[in-house]
Amino acid sequence: MLTGLNHITVGVKNLNRSFNFYVNILGMKAHAKWSKGAYLTLGNFWFCLNLDESKPTENYTHIAFDILEKNFDKMKTNLENNNIKEWKKNSSEGRSIYILDPDSHKLEIHVGSLKSRLAIMNNKNFPNLEFFH
Repeated sequence: MLTGLNHITVGVKNLNRSFNFYVNILGMKAHAKWSKGAYLTLGNFWFCLNLDESKPTENYTHIAFDILEKNFDKMKTNLENNNIKEWKKNSSEGRSIYILDPDSHKLEIHVGSLKSRLAIMNNKNFPNLEFFH
């Protein structure tokens, strides 16, 4: 049986550019870097960069990262100061900023949790909404 999420790997065209973005702008911790990849962490979460073709999806698929409310404005200012492009404006519960990485992978920086999202669903119209306990 599955026990959790192990890691996420994203294909990147320029390893140094992506390494700089994820480490110096988003604040991930670097553990290893070589000519074709890098291993980073965010808390206990393992994130990998792999030198490859990069073909991000055109749909809503994205990776969302947690941030504390008290750190949100500082992160948003940092992203703006580094001219990081937004791909969507937030319209859901909690504060979020939706950004593109250097290879146009869709990312979200989000204040909130599954618990807070489920709580707000009670107050909105979701056709055929069904909860599981």
